[in-house]
Amino acid sequence: MNENPGAESFAELKRREQITNPQSEVVHFPASEGLPLDSGAVLAPFSVAYQTYGTLNADKSNLILVCHALTGDQYVASTHPVTGKPGWWETMVGPGKPIDTDRYFVVCPNVIGGCMGSTGPSSLNPATGRAYGPDFPVITLRDMVRAQARLLDYLGVDQVLSVIGGSMGGMQVLEWAASYKDRVFSAIPIACAARHSSQNIAFHEVGRQAVMADPDWCGGLYLEEGKNPRKGLAVARMAAHITYLSDRALHTKFGRNLQDREEVTFGFDADFQVESYLRHQGMSFVDRFDANSYLYITRAMDYFDIAADHGGVLANAFAGTKTRFCLISFTSDWLFPTEESREVVHALNAVAANVSFVEIDSNKGHDAFLLHEPELFDTVRGFLGAAARQRGLAGAGGGA
Repeated sequence: MNENPGAESFAELKRREQITNPQSEVVHFPASEGLPLDSGAVLAPFSVAYQTYGTLNADKSNLILVCHALTGDQYVASTHPVTGKPGWWETMVGPGKPIDTDRYFVVCPNVIGGCMGSTGPSSLNPATGRAYGPDFPVITLRDMVRAQARLLDYLGVDQVLSVIGGSMGGMQVLEWAASYKDRVFSAIPIACAARHSSQNIAFHEVGRQAVMADPDWCGGLYLEEGKNPRKGLAVARMAAHITYLSDRALHTKFGRNLQDREEVTFGFDADFQVESYLRHQGMSFVDRFDANSYLYITRAMDYFDIAADHGGVLANAFAGTKTRFCLISFTSDWLFPTEESREVVHALNAVAANVSFVEIDSNKGHDAFLLHEPELFDTVRGFLGAAARQRGLAGAGGGA
């Protein structure tokens, strides 16, 4: 573990460079085109960083929008510029893969509030010339989707072939389907819910308190102070990571195996493999993610409740929709259990929407949507293929 948690690592410097000079496409919206937020504030100016894969066809009808989860970013299928690791969904997106970039044009934006080029709390505040920090306005998932809609306007795309995402990405998919019915031909929300549960809000609060309890958080002004609340953010990540796995997955992978020793030390080092694993997850995370972004994005998830935005009736959010839906859940996901996906399915059935639902038997927990799950791949490939045929793209290549 870093003995000087306030010191900037090379990876941290690389990440901060991504704020002003992202290694991806970025569109800057001037102050005259500010983004109205649910809080009543206006974010102006603002930027959206994004990655594209494949080729947009002549009539711009083959675009698939991929929405990332809480700690994700736009590098869905390409090497991450900070960590050097493969894209977070390379199992799903790429040539010949379920989201086939030989056929579809894939766009994955970094959410506003993020820290990889889209405007967030570590971006410069034009009013002060310093990082926004805690002065960044509180955002919602609907604000994120609103910014993505601006991106599609910039790209000249009226309707996407599909919007897909898991976890917080799946929540964005549902928000897209509720707020922009005419712009979404098909939607694939995976391992998500129409609102954040009290249990999930509680987990997020533990993480936020861990960050804010770190003395290097400095009331959110750590960038001005040349510090970084690495320890607090690492603990937040450790706590959250437990929720992404199932008990069975943890037991299968680690059990009670000791880490590089034959007997316990009767101390507080990482005696167990699972402890060492969580510490590694925590410390590797802080090099690629901003602490204030973690606070703001978790808060946005907490505020998510589509039914509350539509008179308390979830079905009202989808009334009149012509979007084709495919919802996917996993049997061992206790963070977003299957019954929460079924609630969305019931609401869609109530408005006679075109909806299919697949519950996949998996012991991998919530993170199953990011891992090797053949049934998930087959489901996505089949649903997208059917949507493409219904939209007249059958047999079409990726070229213009």
